[in-house]
Amino acid sequence: MTEITIHGRGGQGGVTLAKLLASAYFERGKHVQAFGIYAAERSGAPVQAYVRIDDAEITNHNLVHTPDHVIVLDRTLIGPRVLAGLRPGGWILLNHTAAPHELAEQFAGYKVATVDATGIAAEHGLGTRAVPIVNTTMLGAVAKVLGLNLEDIAAALRSTGFEGANRLAAEAAFAQVHSAELPGTAVVVPPATAAGPRAAAASFLGAEMGGMPEIHTGDWATRQPQRRAWTPPCNQGCPAGHDVRGFVAAAGKKDYDAALAILLERSPFPGICGRVCPAPCMAVCNRGTFDGAVNVREIERYIADHAAWPTPPKPHRQERVAVVGSGPAGLSAAYHLARLGYHVTLLEAGKELGGVLRTGIPSYRLPRNVLDREISWILRHGIEVHTRTPVHRKLLVEMSQRYDALFVATGLQEARGLNLGQLSSDVVTQGIDYLDHARNGHEFVTGLRVVVIGGGNTAMDAARTALRCGARRVQVLYRRTRAEMPAIHEEIEEALEEGVELCELVAPLRLRETPTGALLTCQRMELGAPDASGRRSPVPLESEDAVYDVRCDRVILALGQSADLSIFPEGCNVRSDGQLTGLTGCPIFAGGDLATNEGTVTAAIGNGCAAAWHIHKTLTGEDLFPPAAPPVAGPDVLTMHLFDPAEPRHAPLLAPQQRRAGFAEVRRGLIDGPGDPAAAAEAARCLSCGVCNDCDHCRSTCPEGIMRYVAAGEYAFDYDYCKGCGICAAQCPRGVVYMAEL
Repeated sequence: MTEITIHGRGGQGGVTLAKLLASAYFERGKHVQAFGIYAAERSGAPVQAYVRIDDAEITNHNLVHTPDHVIVLDRTLIGPRVLAGLRPGGWILLNHTAAPHELAEQFAGYKVATVDATGIAAEHGLGTRAVPIVNTTMLGAVAKVLGLNLEDIAAALRSTGFEGANRLAAEAAFAQVHSAELPGTAVVVPPATAAGPRAAAASFLGAEMGGMPEIHTGDWATRQPQRRAWTPPCNQGCPAGHDVRGFVAAAGKKDYDAALAILLERSPFPGICGRVCPAPCMAVCNRGTFDGAVNVREIERYIADHAAWPTPPKPHRQERVAVVGSGPAGLSAAYHLARLGYHVTLLEAGKELGGVLRTGIPSYRLPRNVLDREISWILRHGIEVHTRTPVHRKLLVEMSQRYDALFVATGLQEARGLNLGQLSSDVVTQGIDYLDHARNGHEFVTGLRVVVIGGGNTAMDAARTALRCGARRVQVLYRRTRAEMPAIHEEIEEALEEGVELCELVAPLRLRETPTGALLTCQRMELGAPDASGRRSPVPLESEDAVYDVRCDRVILALGQSADLSIFPEGCNVRSDGQLTGLTGCPIFAGGDLATNEGTVTAAIGNGCAAAWHIHKTLTGEDLFPPAAPPVAGPDVLTMHLFDPAEPRHAPLLAPQQRRAGFAEVRRGLIDGPGDPAAAAEAARCLSCGVCNDCDHCRSTCPEGIMRYVAAGEYAFDYDYCKGCGICAAQCPRGVVYMAEL
C-alpha cells in the first residue's frame, strides 16, 4: 500500500487534490482512499489530506503517520514538520519556484521535486490573485513524479468535473516539474505525536467560553500581518504642501472647522486656492481613472466659505523680519512668520496688497471680497504694512542692517515682448497690464477686434476679459496645439464656451497699418521634435498659404514674464534654500516666482511657507521641515474592487451669455441640497490612499478574531494566535496591511 500526505492551507484545495489523485489511480483499477483532517480551521489555516492506494481493499481508516510521499501546496509550510514519519526513498513534492538542488541544505538525502504551481495556476486564472487554487495544477506534477501519464490526469479531471483551464494547468505542471535525488544523509524525523494532554472541554456556561484557545496557533504562521505608511498622491502633488487627504477626510465628517485648521497649517488662502488653483492634486487622484477624481478644489473652497476662521495669535518674539512684496509668496511668508511669533513688516510698491492675485486674476475667477477677506485675516496676525513703498537695491542693503532677516518676493516684473514692427507700441498691450487696467475700468474695447497671443492663464484671462469689456471678436493665437497649452483646462473650456476663438499652430510675424485698421501677419506652424520642456517645438509650415493676415484693432501679448533681479546687490548668489550669499548684514532670502518662476499661485504659497521655515531655522536652529515622506500610494497599492463607484460632484456655472454680461463669479461652488451636504458627500468619495481610515475591513474579515482596535488609524495583532492567513491584507482597501515573511 502507498500512503501520501498532503500539506496545505484552507482554501487551496488540498482535500480536492487527494480526491483527484485517488481518482487517477481508481481509473487504473486500484483501491483508493482519500480524506482530509480539519475541524474549526478556516481559510488560510494549515490542513492535511491523505491518500491511500493499494491493489487490495483498504480497511485502515486511521490517519497516515508514516507516508511514502509528501506533497506541500504552500511554500510557507515547508519545514521539518512536513518530513515527520516520511519513509526512506519517498518523494517530497513542493510548490516552489526554486530548483530541487537549491533546497539541498534543507532536504539533504531526500528525493525532491519542485514546480511553480502558484504561478501556473495564476497564469490559467485558477482562483484569485490573492489566493490561487493549485490543486489541479499540482495533480499534473504529482502524476509525473509518481509515474502516471497525461491520460490518467485527464481521466481523473473528467470524472470529477474539472476541465478546461484546470486540465491545461495540470499539463503545464506535468511538463515543468523538476526532480532530483539530493546528496547527503537524510535526517529522519519521527512521526508527529500528540503535543500533550488534552485540555478539558469548555462549558457553554463557563466564563472561559468564547476565549482564545490554549494552543498558541500563531506558531503555525510563517508570515505575519503588519502595517505600513504611504503618502497619498494628492498630498505629494500639492505645491503648497497641504495634507489634502486630511482636510478632505475632515470635510467628509462635516467637521469643516477641523478641515480649515488643517488647511491653515500650510496656507492662509483656502478660499483663493479653492478658486484659482490648477489642482495638481486632482490630476494624480487615484479615483481619476475609476470614476472621476475627487473634486478637491471645490471642497477646499467650500471649507473656506463655511468654516469658522480662528482668532489669530499675536507676535511674541523679539526678532523682526521684513517681507518685500505682497503677492502670494510674500503674504504666505509673512503669515507663517507671524504664526511663529515674529514681528513682521510687509512692504508693497503698489497701493494695494495682493500682487498678481489682485492685478492679474479677474474677479469673475477670484471675487474681490474673497481676496480681501483672506488678506485681512493674515494682517490680523499683527503684521505691519507699508504700501506705496518700492524697495530698490540701496534700500534693501539699508534694511539688512535694521532687521533680523529679509524675504524678497517681488514676483515677475519684466513682461516678455515681441517685435511686431513700428506700429506695435500704438496697438499692442501687455496682458498683465491689460488685466490691471481693466479691473480699474480703463480698458473698454467696445466693438473692437482683439487678438491675444499666448496660451497660458494670462492669455485666457485677457481674452475673456476683452469679451466682457465689449470686444466684437476675440481670437487667441497659439503656436502649438491646445494639448500643449499651459492654461488651466477648465479656463480654456470656459473661454471657448463664452465665444473666444482659439487659433492653434499660429505664430505672429509683424503688425502694420492699413486703411481699414491694423493687419497682423501670421505664420502657420507644425509640431516638430520635443524641446527642453518636453513639448514638441513649433516649426514654420512650408506651403503656399502658410502666411496669412488677421485684421485686428488691439493685440494683447501674454507671453510670460521674467524676474527683475536689479534689487539685489551685485556679486550675490542664491542658494538652493533661497538664501543670498556674499552679503553682509542679516540673512536675506529670495522666493516666489522671483526665485523659482513656477508660475502658479499654489507654488508661490508653498514657497513662502518654506521661506518662513528657513528663516526660522536660521534664527533659532529649530527645523520645522517634515521628514522624508513615505512612498506614494499608486493605484497598484489599492484594492479597487472593494470601492463602490460614485460620480464626482461639480459646481454649477453661470450660463455663457450671463458671463459675458459682466464680472460675476463664473463658478458658483458646491451647493447643498435638502438633506444633501454637497461638500461632505464629495469628500466621502476620497479613497484615503495608503492611509488607514478605520474602515474595519481587516478586523471584520479576520477569521480568528485576533485584531484589536487601539485608536484612530491604529490596530494591534495578537501574534500568539495569528496563523498568517493574509485575509486582512487581501481585504485592506488602502494597502496599509501587508504580510511580512518571518
